[in-house]
Amino acid sequence: MTTGATVSPCCDMTMRSSPADRIVFDLDDTLYLERDFAFSGFAAVGHWVEARHGVPGFAAMCRALFDSPHRPAIFDEALRRTGLTDRQTVGELVGIYRDHDPRIALCPDAARYLDRRGGMFGLITDGPDRMQRNKIAALGLSRHFDQIIPTGQWGAGFGKPHPRAFQEIEAAAPDRRCVYVADNPRKDFVTPNRMGWITVQICRPGRVHLVSPPDRAHAAQRVIETFDQLDAALSAD
Repeated sequence: MTTGATVSPCCDMTMRSSPADRIVFDLDDTLYLERDFAFSGFAAVGHWVEARHGVPGFAAMCRALFDSPHRPAIFDEALRRTGLTDRQTVGELVGIYRDHDPRIALCPDAARYLDRRGGMFGLITDGPDRMQRNKIAALGLSRHFDQIIPTGQWGAGFGKPHPRAFQEIEAAAPDRRCVYVADNPRKDFVTPNRMGWITVQICRPGRVHLVSPPDRAHAAQRVIETFDQLDAALSAD
């Protein structure tokens, strides 16, 4: 990928940066690296497994499996390799993982942008409600965000690309141009594209979802690698 903001084939509109823009962010792999949450969760699960079963090294095993084909079923594979399959349920480990207090931090460029730009932002994030709220609290986002929407609060079926969260943002900012900055072209951009928002994909090294948009409707209108490029992307013709 070339450095700097790039134009995707679906972009046919002129963009002007404005302090009146309603800038809305995704959370995972947008404001912080999702793998950091995963490793924090593995540490919490590892401590629990060692305390309950006397088996050390569970967290390290999960970290080693994270970049392998076993990622979708890490706990199943780690339990198999440690011989705990008949003594420990995966569901209990998933609960510990999701409910732990995460040790995560904003990516440096995200922290710089939020501090430098000032004002308040919006947030739309998918995932289990309590897990996402734990992340939001750990990152201290309340001082930068005045509208935070974890779609998990509504139950199943309202995650992106469902329009409900985007509609709530629009309703609160009827006279402002809305911008959505996120990472996953499989689900993040198709709805705001259809609603006339500006969409920006951030492609961070180390992100979890290394995927391409399935079609032009799902592609972001701008692509960046760091928030240091965001204002330029929003002002580019």
